[in-house]
Amino acid sequence: MSKLLNYICIFIITGGLLFACQSPESLQVKRPPLNVTCVPFVGHTPVIIAQKKGFFKAQGIDVELSYVNYLQLQQADFSAGKYDGIGLTLGDFIFLSATNPDMQAVMVVDESTGADAVVAQSDIKTILNLKGKKLGANLGGFSEVFVSEMLKTSKLTSDDVSLVKAEALEVPQHIQNNAIQAGHTWEPYLSEALKLGAHILFTSKQTPGLILDVVAFRGEVIRDRPEDIRAFVRGWLQALSYWETNIPEGNEIASQALNIPSNTISFEGLDLTDFAENQKFFQSDSPNYIYKTAKKYADFFIRTGNVTRLPNIESLFNSSFLTPPPSLKP
Repeated sequence: MSKLLNYICIFIITGGLLFACQSPESLQVKRPPLNVTCVPFVGHTPVIIAQKKGFFKAQGIDVELSYVNYLQLQQADFSAGKYDGIGLTLGDFIFLSATNPDMQAVMVVDESTGADAVVAQSDIKTILNLKGKKLGANLGGFSEVFVSEMLKTSKLTSDDVSLVKAEALEVPQHIQNNAIQAGHTWEPYLSEALKLGAHILFTSKQTPGLILDVVAFRGEVIRDRPEDIRAFVRGWLQALSYWETNIPEGNEIASQALNIPSNTISFEGLDLTDFAENQKFFQSDSPNYIYKTAKKYADFFIRTGNVTRLPNIESLFNSSFLTPPPSLKP
């Protein structure tokens, strides 16, 4: 009996020693990847580079990326809980918050300074020529605000045109088929429209500060996984820094991931926002203070009846996750 007790004691002690020898890393529960969706737009290239070059893994997180061409499908899937995070324009983010109030934007990734364009048939020479014509835009989002701002420059309103729902990738063919006479799009669809004979009528260079892209996460993800969000932001900003110094390689990475020509990937018309520029967007004395632009979208959506109510705008942003990427630390 005493021998049996001795064996049991030895077994317990040995097991305890083996457990104690385990490294803290081996005892950690592996966290699920962050599921993030974005559209195939050049401003989202850093997230692709961060994944391919291992910047996210170096920060201790796994990220699963999904590229969705149709904005409404992307947002519907996010609303259904398919994704943890989403890359989208500020205007679309504000619109989406009407049905998803428990979400927050954690960083600004770019400002469109010409990358967004309204292209038109060759006989549409001026904005005034759009009167009575069909104008394509992704209605109920930033696209509708953008084309409305364009019409204002020639003292027109949406009542002077026939607004037609059209996604950016549909615009080139819709113009060629005369389903619309002009429409809002961006690369790589912009180049396609130009090849088919359309020309640029108006760009976001003429609406400074209006079109921003942001990354937002669900409220529960932000509350449950704050360090993962912080790591995601660092990885993104590190990838941006890498791309800016390795442009051909970065373009090729994005080209392969998105299956689009590398010559349609360009910084032209786009201000990619690094850590310092991100900070400025969240400073109240900045001319591009993000809350001012967000309110502009909110007022438009409520005024036009696209939404009936929106969350408090200040509750929709959280800049606390902005930390310098490793390459920028002193």
